[in-house]
Amino acid sequence: MDQAVTASLSAAPASARPSRATLDRLTFLGWRGGLAAIIAGVVLSFVLFGYFAIYWRNADMDFMIVYNALVLNDGKPQEYFDHPSFFTILSVEYFFRLLHALGMLDADRLSAIPSASHGAAFDAAMTQAVRAGRVVALLTASAMILLFAALMRRAVRDWRVALLATLAFAFSGGMAVHARILRSELIAGSLATFALLVLIIAARRASQWRPLLLAAAAALCMLALENKVHAIVMIAAFPMLALTFGTPQGASVAFWRAPSRAWPVVLATLACAALLCGLAWPIVAAGIDPDNRAAAELHPLLFGRFGVYQGALLLTTWLAMAVFAKLYRVSAAETAAAMAAIVAGAAAGLLALDLQFNAGNAVAVVNPLEKMLGFAGLAPGGVSEAGHDLALLQDSFVAVLRRYSFFLYTSARPAIFLIWLIVPGIVYAWVVGRRQVALQATLMLLVATGIDTLSAVRYLKAEYFLLSDPFIIIAGALLLDALPQVAQMRGAYAIGLVLSLVHMVGSQPEPVKMMTKQSGPAYICEWNQIYEKQLPMPWCPLPPPKP
Repeated sequence: MDQAVTASLSAAPASARPSRATLDRLTFLGWRGGLAAIIAGVVLSFVLFGYFAIYWRNADMDFMIVYNALVLNDGKPQEYFDHPSFFTILSVEYFFRLLHALGMLDADRLSAIPSASHGAAFDAAMTQAVRAGRVVALLTASAMILLFAALMRRAVRDWRVALLATLAFAFSGGMAVHARILRSELIAGSLATFALLVLIIAARRASQWRPLLLAAAAALCMLALENKVHAIVMIAAFPMLALTFGTPQGASVAFWRAPSRAWPVVLATLACAALLCGLAWPIVAAGIDPDNRAAAELHPLLFGRFGVYQGALLLTTWLAMAVFAKLYRVSAAETAAAMAAIVAGAAAGLLALDLQFNAGNAVAVVNPLEKMLGFAGLAPGGVSEAGHDLALLQDSFVAVLRRYSFFLYTSARPAIFLIWLIVPGIVYAWVVGRRQVALQATLMLLVATGIDTLSAVRYLKAEYFLLSDPFIIIAGALLLDALPQVAQMRGAYAIGLVLSLVHMVGSQPEPVKMMTKQSGPAYICEWNQIYEKQLPMPWCPLPPPKP
């Protein structure tokens, strides 16, 4: 029935669809003009509330990233592996080299940074380096916004819905913060979101190349993990979410139903997966090496053994694929090829660590949940630890619900107001018979709430919004795309306009706070000896500055 309604709406002339007036008025600049305006807005915000902030204002994590880029450009090994921020550090490292080659950055390596005992020279060099890093953050954010727009346009039927979703993504609370500081969530959260959108596209529309799309999604998931291991909580939800996006149009195309053509491709995919796994094995071996794990102070999460949940996630993914194949008439050959393709894609993504290999990165990526435990304040162990963890999560869940109310806990997070519309939208979709999209949006919200609950253990900082806001934004876009009649309702344009303005304005308090707060740099002394062992700070007694 959903497909029949969609077809009739798509076939109706513009004059018969009053909803066009509302969406057209909200996207009056068109697709390219709208994207240009969104990027211009992000750049303007960056210049006004970010670039010129004093260099130590966002030392956590600006200093960690800049310091490790300087260390690597000096030919020394990377020292920071907590997240592990692999691509963020790598991008800043190479951007420093480029700027230095162009004569636009004096100190592109640690040995070129003046001693902290020469205060003015040190401040000038660090200001240059940190501002260059902020430019990397802006460029990265802009690229992620444009990629989100491109994939969202493929995931929904109406480009105007995709543009409004892009506006919400670009001016979400998380993106507003990440576009001006160096944090690992920007790349990790965005890449995982792209993987989800690719899965939605692949689930809805069958093609000869669908296994390749699944390989790309798996590679994106692995790349996301390489920048922040916390992306595992997003990735773990994908098999369940993908099951809800099947359609009759997702049945295998003729190619995959012809054994003489399909099975040779299956064998080739299996061979490719085996080859890539063999190439990636040294990285995995470094990640599971007992000495490396001990050096990272990791402890097994389940049953006193490492590797349990990683294997369970792969098996759960394969099981979800088998169920999807049964429900939506995907051939055995295509299912087998797809299962091999996700292994190949994950292995190919893991090989990215060889761009600048360090065993510390391998340990973090191969053991993501164990790495997270140290940050979350949770601990593997017996009954007493489990009881403590459950109580902690319960308190976090209550804190999240308070934040979603906005009035009980205000925050610069425009996505909260999207939730206020999504919940009644889900009810409306169910009542009018669009139950599949109602289920999709419900699960998206539940996943976002679960991620926020885990993040609330670490106070649910604005930087973490980028891990959950995409689920909220995609849920809203799916509902609006499937229910064009809501744009005909009284007040629809006013609500859409206000919501757009709320995103553009409501996401800015955190950047403004960054520019105006009066606190000094003394807090950096709490961790500089851990994260910047070779870079003394002028205001910290230890380590002492060199002459």
